[in-house]
Amino acid sequence: MSKQTMTSMERFVASLLLKTPDKVPLCLFFSSYGAKEQQLSIKEYFKQPELVAKTQLHLQQKYKTDCLYTFSYAPLEIEAFGGEVLFSQDGPPNAGEPIIKNDLDINNLELPKISQTPCLLRTLEVTSKLKIAVKETVPIIGVVMSPFSLPIMQMGFENYLNLLYLNKPYFLKLMHKNIEFCTAWANAQLKAGATTIFYFDPLSSGDFITRNLFLSTGYKVAQKTLSHINGFYGVNTASAKVTAILEDLINLEAKYVSFSTNDDIVSIKQAAAKRICLVGNLNGIKMVNWSEAEIVSNVKTVIKHAGRDGGLMLAESHGEIPWQVSEKVLLGISAAVEEFGRYPLTWCNHE
Repeated sequence: MSKQTMTSMERFVASLLLKTPDKVPLCLFFSSYGAKEQQLSIKEYFKQPELVAKTQLHLQQKYKTDCLYTFSYAPLEIEAFGGEVLFSQDGPPNAGEPIIKNDLDINNLELPKISQTPCLLRTLEVTSKLKIAVKETVPIIGVVMSPFSLPIMQMGFENYLNLLYLNKPYFLKLMHKNIEFCTAWANAQLKAGATTIFYFDPLSSGDFITRNLFLSTGYKVAQKTLSHINGFYGVNTASAKVTAILEDLINLEAKYVSFSTNDDIVSIKQAAAKRICLVGNLNGIKMVNWSEAEIVSNVKTVIKHAGRDGGLMLAESHGEIPWQVSEKVLLGISAAVEEFGRYPLTWCNHE
């Protein structure tokens, strides 16, 4: 017997509580894709909070997704610190020149004042407009860059690795500043109406550093940061593998975690079952070229192996639907979830 139809919020909460909702929640993370929908440049699109909010609502209805997403672009926080954002025509914006040229610059790094920083205020305006529109019917996901991963953009990858390995006093000084900003930024989004915060922390993945190094650095940073966030949160490793640190993320009391197409789906489901909700793991790059059969196959594979007994939100692994993905593919994903994502997933017993 099928369950009574839930709202997106009810579906989302049931999944976070590791219960079975009426169907697998679909979370298509639209950021720059909204500019494509409005036929605007990415730069012009994000200058207009009212339009961004309206577009989020439009895309949520169009593709029957179960969340709204206030993330705009990764270097937003670099922009807040006074850095440059490099906009492209059909891809995610990138950070410009590092704002920290050498370790000594950390001494003079000033934290953004959220109430006086236009790019942050625009995100808060989007958040508040979405909250007014949907109230408690659709979850609103806010995003922060982890204090541990943000220096990749603040300093450049090589310089940051040198700091991490060779200059612990200045590493700790930078972490102290970034933690203060990150917690303030997360709580400002929650106050504006965000339901939850997605903590983006790719550097903590086993793809980049050893678990031992993570436990002595990124894990401790996450402990200090997440304990001061006034709401619940998940962790996103931006399509990097998460299996090696899954136990640690559970210990951090994360309610949900993204998982990669490179994580073994059966193994990670076994480890996560009834402990943490999985978010993923559709391949955003490959979906650009998916046929109708491939759409159905990929959706069914994730649901079959990670969706039984709940604890799954179907999503693209990286945290952003690429500009190049067609409307046809996204509608196909939505239709496949509608057909194959309804609990109790009896079709799984026959395949």
